[in-house]
Amino acid sequence: MDGIFLIDKPSGLTSHDVVYRIRRKFNIKKVGHTGTLDPFATGLMIILVGKATKLAFLFDDLDKGYKGNIILGKSYDTDDTTGTVLETSKVDMNTDMIKKAINDLQPSYMQLPPSYSAIKVNGIKSYHAARQGKNLALEPRLVNIYSFTYEIVNESILFDTHVSKGTYIRSIARDIGSSLDTFGALESLRRTIIGSYQVSAAKTIEDIESDDLIDHKLLFEYTPKIELNDYMVKLVHNGVALDHRQTNIEEPFIVTDQLGNYIAYYVPKDNEYKVKYYF
Repeated sequence: MDGIFLIDKPSGLTSHDVVYRIRRKFNIKKVGHTGTLDPFATGLMIILVGKATKLAFLFDDLDKGYKGNIILGKSYDTDDTTGTVLETSKVDMNTDMIKKAINDLQPSYMQLPPSYSAIKVNGIKSYHAARQGKNLALEPRLVNIYSFTYEIVNESILFDTHVSKGTYIRSIARDIGSSLDTFGALESLRRTIIGSYQVSAAKTIEDIESDDLIDHKLLFEYTPKIELNDYMVKLVHNGVALDHRQTNIEEPFIVTDQLGNYIAYYVPKDNEYKVKYYF
């Protein structure tokens, strides 16, 4: 089994729990994922199995979609309602204020990651330090908010958003609250999109079957292919770099043999092409 599963994660499980359960269910040793989802969150996870555990790089830069709920008036140490309440504040807002707060985030802004995150500073994970009462000096990062639709319900904001990689939805909740001169925290979160993958195509851990595996070759359906002879294919198996004598393609490509079998995935590097993945 070499490929990916689309899993709809339930609340209460860590990303590691999902990996463990897939490993046990299918008796597969090599299982990984393409990005964590907080335990209280639900929704889409892409699970890599077999050889495909080496393909996480394909998903690093994909944008994501989320739905959720932001509550106003309380500050939490985790920027979500699973943490400890630090402060409370009166909520005094109107629709124009909320519209401006959200518009200020679009199309992009410098976002400070939450202290409870896996970002490392000098080898120390931020959430490890936060649990010890120490806040590391995290650097703001540019994030893109492609869309953010919302509905106001009492002192909550129900939202549906599409964002760039590396965007923390907990930070969005915190920042919207700050713009409204109060506090904001994430109460619920569901990941609905990763790149072109939709949670509607995902299944629960209980319902997923081996037939639901998306073969690793299908992940390269639209990648350019070049065909090499048997002699060159043997060299490819040995990890040889390719150059302009084989192709002038300026993007990653698949090497196939003369029967069309996928052999390796190559990427441009230093005026030649290097093997990134073997099929």
